Amino acid sequence: MSKTTTRNEKELTQGNGEIGVSLGQRVRNHVLRKVNSGEWQEGYRIPSESRLSEQLGASRMTIHIAMRDLSAEGILVRRQGAGTFVAARQGQSTLMELRNIQSEIEARGNRHTTDVIKMEEIDSDLNIATELNVMPGTMVFHSLLVHRENGRPLQIEDRYVNPQFSSDYLEQDFTKITPYVHLMAVAPLEEVEHIIQAVLADEFNCELLEMKQGEPLLLLRRRTWSRGMIASSARFLHPGPRFSLAARMSVGR
Repeated sequence: MSKTTTRNEKELTQGNGEIGVSLGQRVRNHVLRKVNSGEWQEGYRIPSESRLSEQLGASRMTIHIAMRDLSAEGILVRRQGAGTFVAARQGQSTLMELRNIQSEIEARGNRHTTDVIKMEEIDSDLNIATELNVMPGTMVFHSLLVHRENGRPLQIEDRYVNPQFSSDYLEQDFTKITPYVHLMAVAPLEEVEHIIQAVLADEFNCELLEMKQGEPLLLLRRRTWSRGMIASSARFLHPGPRFSLAARMSVGR
Protein backbone atom coordinates (compact mmCIF):
# COMPACT_ATOMS: atom_id res chain seq x y z
CA MET A 1 0.00 0.00 0.00
CA SER A 2 1.28 3.48 -0.86
CA LYS A 3 2.81 5.56 1.94
CA THR A 4 0.54 8.39 0.80
CA THR A 5 -2.59 6.49 1.80
CA THR A 6 -4.84 8.89 3.70
CA ARG A 7 -6.41 8.26 7.09
CA ASN A 8 -9.80 7.62 5.46
CA GLU A 9 -8.28 5.07 3.10
CA LYS A 10 -6.57 3.30 6.01
CA GLU A 11 -9.89 3.20 7.83
CA LEU A 12 -11.45 1.53 4.79
CA THR A 13 -8.83 -1.21 4.65
CA GLN A 14 -9.24 -1.74 8.39
CA GLY A 15 -13.02 -1.97 8.08
CA ASN A 16 -13.98 1.55 9.23
CA GLY A 17 -16.27 -0.09 11.77
CA GLU A 18 -18.31 -1.77 8.99
CA ILE A 19 -18.41 -5.21 10.52
CA GLY A 20 -19.71 -7.85 8.12
CA VAL A 21 -19.58 -5.48 5.14
CA SER A 22 -17.77 -6.81 2.07
CA LEU A 23 -14.70 -5.01 0.77
CA GLY A 24 -16.61 -4.18 -2.42
CA GLN A 25 -19.31 -2.43 -0.41
CA ARG A 26 -16.66 -0.62 1.61
CA VAL A 27 -15.18 0.67 -1.66
CA ARG A 28 -18.64 1.93 -2.67
CA ASN A 29 -19.14 3.53 0.73
CA HIS A 30 -15.73 5.20 0.50
CA VAL A 31 -16.58 6.75 -2.88
CA LEU A 32 -20.04 7.82 -1.69
CA ARG A 33 -18.54 9.50 1.38
CA LYS A 34 -16.17 11.47 -0.83
CA VAL A 35 -19.01 12.53 -3.14
CA ASN A 36 -21.59 13.30 -0.46
CA SER A 37 -19.13 15.31 1.63
CA GLY A 38 -18.32 17.50 -1.36
CA GLU A 39 -14.64 16.51 -1.36
CA TRP A 40 -15.24 15.00 -4.80
CA GLN A 41 -17.56 17.48 -6.53
CA GLU A 42 -19.45 17.27 -9.82
CA GLY A 43 -17.00 16.78 -12.69
CA TYR A 44 -14.13 15.69 -10.42
CA ARG A 45 -11.91 13.08 -12.08
CA ILE A 46 -11.52 10.31 -9.54
CA PRO A 47 -8.29 8.26 -9.24
CA SER A 48 -7.80 5.45 -11.73
CA GLU A 49 -8.81 1.91 -10.84
CA SER A 50 -5.16 0.91 -10.42
CA ARG A 51 -4.56 3.88 -8.14
CA LEU A 52 -7.67 3.10 -6.08
CA SER A 53 -6.60 -0.53 -5.86
CA GLU A 54 -3.22 0.57 -4.51
CA GLN A 55 -4.72 3.09 -2.09
CA LEU A 56 -7.55 0.97 -0.77
CA GLY A 57 -5.92 -2.43 -0.68
CA ALA A 58 -8.60 -4.01 -2.89
CA SER A 59 -8.18 -6.03 -6.05
CA ARG A 60 -8.57 -4.39 -9.45
CA MET A 61 -11.63 -6.57 -10.06
CA THR A 62 -13.28 -5.39 -6.81
CA ILE A 63 -12.60 -1.75 -7.73
CA HIS A 64 -13.83 -2.28 -11.29
CA ILE A 65 -17.13 -3.82 -10.17
CA ALA A 66 -17.74 -1.03 -7.62
CA MET A 67 -17.03 1.68 -10.23
CA ARG A 68 -19.23 -0.07 -12.79
CA ASP A 69 -22.15 -0.27 -10.35
CA LEU A 70 -21.78 3.36 -9.24
CA SER A 71 -21.75 4.41 -12.89
CA ALA A 72 -24.92 2.42 -13.57
CA GLU A 73 -26.56 4.21 -10.62
CA GLY A 74 -25.65 7.64 -12.01
CA ILE A 75 -23.17 8.51 -9.25
CA LEU A 76 -20.18 8.35 -11.59
CA VAL A 77 -19.79 8.72 -15.34
CA ARG A 78 -17.11 6.83 -17.27
CA ARG A 79 -15.65 8.44 -20.39
CA GLN A 80 -13.68 6.26 -22.76
CA GLY A 81 -10.05 7.28 -22.80
CA ALA A 82 -10.60 10.13 -20.32
CA GLY A 83 -11.32 8.42 -17.01
CA THR A 84 -14.13 8.30 -14.45
CA PHE A 85 -15.78 11.46 -13.14
CA VAL A 86 -18.35 12.42 -10.52
CA ALA A 87 -21.65 12.77 -12.36
CA ALA A 88 -23.96 15.76 -12.09
CA ARG A 89 -26.31 14.92 -9.25
CA GLN A 90 -30.01 14.69 -9.98
CA GLY A 91 -32.61 15.54 -7.43
CA GLN A 92 -34.96 12.64 -6.87
CA SER A 93 -38.45 12.63 -5.45
CA THR A 94 -40.60 9.75 -4.30
CA LEU A 95 -43.65 9.31 -6.50
CA MET A 96 -45.89 7.05 -4.46
CA GLU A 97 -45.78 9.03 -1.23
CA LEU A 98 -46.03 12.67 -0.23
CA ARG A 99 -42.75 14.10 0.98
CA ASN A 100 -41.55 17.56 1.86
CA ILE A 101 -39.09 18.83 -0.73
CA GLN A 102 -37.14 20.59 1.99
CA SER A 103 -36.65 17.25 3.77
CA GLU A 104 -35.61 15.55 0.53
CA ILE A 105 -32.98 18.19 -0.21
CA GLU A 106 -31.63 18.23 3.32
CA ALA A 107 -31.51 14.43 3.36
CA ARG A 108 -28.98 14.70 0.53
CA GLY A 109 -26.88 16.96 2.75
CA ASN A 110 -27.79 20.06 0.78
CA ARG A 111 -29.35 23.44 1.55
CA HIS A 112 -32.97 24.26 0.74
CA THR A 113 -34.21 27.80 0.10
CA THR A 114 -37.43 29.15 -1.37
CA ASP A 115 -38.21 32.14 -3.60
CA VAL A 116 -41.78 33.40 -3.15
CA ILE A 117 -42.93 34.67 -6.54
CA LYS A 118 -46.68 35.13 -5.88
CA MET A 119 -49.08 34.92 -2.94
CA GLU A 120 -52.56 36.06 -3.96
CA GLU A 121 -56.32 35.68 -3.91
CA ILE A 122 -57.85 35.05 -7.33
CA ASP A 123 -61.29 34.32 -8.77
CA SER A 124 -61.14 30.79 -10.15
CA ASP A 125 -61.62 30.30 -13.87
CA LEU A 126 -63.28 27.17 -15.23
CA ASN A 127 -60.08 25.10 -15.19
CA ILE A 128 -59.14 25.97 -11.60
CA ALA A 129 -62.74 25.59 -10.42
CA THR A 130 -62.85 22.13 -11.97
CA GLU A 131 -59.55 21.16 -10.32
CA LEU A 132 -60.80 22.23 -6.88
CA ASN A 133 -64.43 21.19 -7.42
CA VAL A 134 -65.80 24.67 -6.71
CA MET A 135 -68.04 27.00 -8.68
CA PRO A 136 -66.32 29.16 -11.33
CA GLY A 137 -65.64 32.61 -9.90
CA THR A 138 -65.07 31.24 -6.39
CA MET A 139 -62.20 33.01 -4.63
CA VAL A 140 -59.21 30.69 -4.06
CA PHE A 141 -55.65 31.12 -2.84
CA HIS A 142 -52.71 30.92 -5.22
CA SER A 143 -48.99 30.60 -4.48
CA LEU A 144 -46.08 30.39 -6.88
CA LEU A 145 -42.75 29.32 -5.38
CA VAL A 146 -39.33 28.24 -6.59
CA HIS A 147 -37.48 25.69 -4.45
CA ARG A 148 -33.69 25.75 -4.66
CA GLU A 149 -31.03 23.20 -3.80
CA ASN A 150 -27.73 24.85 -2.88
CA GLY A 151 -28.95 27.96 -4.68
CA ARG A 152 -29.84 26.14 -7.89
CA PRO A 153 -33.55 26.09 -8.85
CA LEU A 154 -34.95 22.56 -8.65
CA GLN A 155 -38.73 22.93 -8.60
CA ILE A 156 -41.50 25.39 -9.43
CA GLU A 157 -44.47 24.86 -7.12
CA ASP A 158 -47.64 26.39 -8.58
CA ARG A 159 -50.44 25.71 -6.09
CA TYR A 160 -54.13 26.57 -5.69
CA VAL A 161 -55.72 26.07 -2.27
CA ASN A 162 -59.35 25.94 -1.23
CA PRO A 163 -59.80 28.66 1.46
CA GLN A 164 -62.36 26.45 3.22
CA PHE A 165 -59.53 24.04 3.95
CA SER A 166 -56.89 26.60 5.01
CA SER A 167 -58.23 30.08 5.70
CA ASP A 168 -54.80 31.45 6.72
CA TYR A 169 -52.78 29.98 3.83
CA LEU A 170 -51.66 33.38 2.51
CA GLU A 171 -50.45 34.42 5.97
CA GLN A 172 -47.72 31.76 5.99
CA ASP A 173 -44.05 32.59 5.50
CA PHE A 174 -43.01 30.06 2.88
CA THR A 175 -39.38 31.10 3.11
CA LYS A 176 -39.39 29.40 6.52
CA ILE A 177 -41.80 26.50 6.02
CA THR A 178 -43.13 24.79 2.90
CA PRO A 179 -46.79 24.59 1.86
CA TYR A 180 -46.50 20.84 2.48
CA VAL A 181 -45.67 21.42 6.15
CA HIS A 182 -48.51 23.92 6.57
CA LEU A 183 -51.17 21.84 4.82
CA MET A 184 -50.23 18.65 6.65
CA ALA A 185 -50.55 20.56 9.93
CA VAL A 186 -54.06 21.75 9.08
CA ALA A 187 -55.51 18.26 8.68
CA PRO A 188 -54.35 14.79 7.59
CA LEU A 189 -54.81 14.00 3.92
CA GLU A 190 -57.29 11.33 2.86
CA GLU A 191 -56.54 10.88 -0.84
CA VAL A 192 -53.87 11.92 -3.35
CA GLU A 193 -53.93 12.02 -7.15
CA HIS A 194 -50.72 12.14 -9.20
CA ILE A 195 -50.43 12.77 -12.94
CA ILE A 196 -46.99 12.92 -14.63
CA GLN A 197 -46.27 14.59 -17.95
CA ALA A 198 -43.25 15.60 -19.99
CA VAL A 199 -43.51 19.18 -21.29
CA LEU A 200 -41.25 21.72 -22.93
CA ALA A 201 -40.09 24.75 -20.97
CA ASP A 202 -41.64 28.06 -21.98
CA GLU A 203 -39.97 31.44 -21.55
CA PHE A 204 -41.41 32.06 -18.06
CA ASN A 205 -40.44 28.65 -16.68
CA CYS A 206 -36.99 28.91 -18.25
CA GLU A 207 -36.38 32.15 -16.41
CA LEU A 208 -37.44 30.67 -13.05
CA LEU A 209 -35.52 27.41 -13.49
CA GLU A 210 -32.51 28.95 -15.26
CA MET A 211 -32.95 26.74 -18.32
CA LYS A 212 -32.88 27.18 -22.07
CA GLN A 213 -36.23 27.57 -23.79
CA GLY A 214 -37.44 24.31 -25.28
CA GLU A 215 -35.58 22.08 -22.82
CA PRO A 216 -37.67 19.27 -21.29
CA LEU A 217 -39.51 19.65 -18.01
CA LEU A 218 -40.96 16.96 -15.78
CA LEU A 219 -44.45 18.00 -14.66
CA LEU A 220 -46.09 16.40 -11.65
CA ARG A 221 -49.72 17.39 -11.11
CA ARG A 222 -51.06 16.63 -7.65
CA ARG A 223 -54.49 16.99 -6.05
CA THR A 224 -55.09 16.25 -2.39
CA TRP A 225 -58.34 15.52 -0.54
CA SER A 226 -59.02 16.12 3.15
CA ARG A 227 -62.12 16.61 5.32
CA GLY A 228 -64.32 15.60 2.40
CA MET A 229 -63.05 18.32 0.02
CA ILE A 230 -60.25 18.90 -2.46
CA ALA A 231 -57.74 20.77 -0.32
CA SER A 232 -55.31 21.85 -3.03
CA SER A 233 -54.26 21.39 -6.63
CA ALA A 234 -50.61 21.87 -7.46
CA ARG A 235 -48.27 21.70 -10.44
CA PHE A 236 -44.63 20.88 -9.76
CA LEU A 237 -42.24 21.61 -12.62
CA HIS A 238 -38.71 20.21 -12.56
CA PRO A 239 -35.76 20.52 -14.97
CA GLY A 240 -35.80 17.20 -16.82
CA PRO A 241 -32.00 16.73 -16.95
CA ARG A 242 -31.64 17.46 -13.21
CA PHE A 243 -34.54 15.59 -11.66
CA SER A 244 -36.13 12.15 -11.51
CA LEU A 245 -39.09 10.47 -9.83
CA ALA A 246 -38.76 7.08 -8.19
CA ALA A 247 -41.12 4.53 -6.66
CA ARG A 248 -40.64 1.29 -4.79
CA MET A 249 -43.49 -0.81 -3.47
CA SER A 250 -44.28 -4.24 -2.16
CA VAL A 251 -46.39 -6.43 -4.44
CA GLY A 252 -48.81 -8.89 -2.90
CA ARG A 253 -48.74 -12.47 -4.12
